[in-house]
Amino acid sequence: MSREDIEAVGTKLLQYDRDGEEHYNIISAFHKSMRDSDPDGAIYWLSRMLAGGEDPRYIARRMLNFASEDVGLSDPQALILANTVYDVCEKMGMPECELPLCEVATYLSLAPRDNRLYTAMKRAHEDIRIHGDLPVPMHIRNAPTKFMKDAGYGAGYEYAHDLETNKSSQTHRPPEIEEKVYFEQ
Repeated sequence: MSREDIEAVGTKLLQYDRDGEEHYNIISAFHKSMRDSDPDGAIYWLSRMLAGGEDPRYIARRMLNFASEDVGLSDPQALILANTVYDVCEKMGMPECELPLCEVATYLSLAPRDNRLYTAMKRAHEDIRIHGDLPVPMHIRNAPTKFMKDAGYGAGYEYAHDLETNKSSQTHRPPEIEEKVYFEQ
């Protein structure tokens, strides 16, 4: 090893602490690059994480989250691809999983956006925080025994497949929240 090699290594040390602030700054930059449809930014931050020794499975888990939170139903294939790249990371490891990670990061960066699932879950969590564990309405309770049937469990339930439209108009939430809309269609 020459003096130039040693100097080159010494000047190119990356600042990447897997448990500290820079770790979270870089994963945030990666996530926000994808969210803002910037594949070049996503590729750069992906490369920084991998060069810094980040576990590729951690990056893949973050892409799984991104696929649901930011892409959602606008492209359901995104979640499948993110799950596949996690499997690739498990099976192949580095450096072989680098290009599949880059492929999915680019795909997610260019995918259409839809965060309705994320906002729907936030709304539901808020109602649970406010109202606690509300009882299941009687008509949608499970009634595996005669005693439960006699107590009214399942009474009045409309089986959707027996209906002309295959869609029931009955409510499936407790009365306190039956008018709430979680998922905006």
